[in-house]
Amino acid sequence: MVADLIAGKHAHPVKPETIAGCTYCHPQVASVGYTEAKAKELGYDIKVGRFPFIGNGKAIALGEAEGLVKTIFDAKTGELLGAHMIGAEVTEMIQGYVIGRQLETTEEDLMNTVFPHPTLSEMMHESVLDAYERVIHM
Repeated sequence: MVADLIAGKHAHPVKPETIAGCTYCHPQVASVGYTEAKAKELGYDIKVGRFPFIGNGKAIALGEAEGLVKTIFDAKTGELLGAHMIGAEVTEMIQGYVIGRQLETTEEDLMNTVFPHPTLSEMMHESVLDAYERVIHM
């Protein structure tokens, strides 16, 4: 955005809640959007989904079965409000939720998306399904 402004071009607006936060440690930590507490503070009625790494075959095969994927949705509209992850390669996976926030994705969009198998990213799908009591692998 700054480069566009300096070059005299039209800069796209930046919404802070659509920028991923990534911590490169072991295990990795990644998030985008609102936390549960912030969403509640802003007046949202929320649905929260969680999926542990231990429920994912790829994570187990990699020897990285510790971690969690958590998603937060507006209960009224289904809008993805936030996602938070801790575990192996989550700084790579968070981009899927970043795109979801940018495009104002709903739970229905994510639930109807086919995730590749076997992958770590399937946990993203499972977390969404869990928020709506449709989780498959737990």
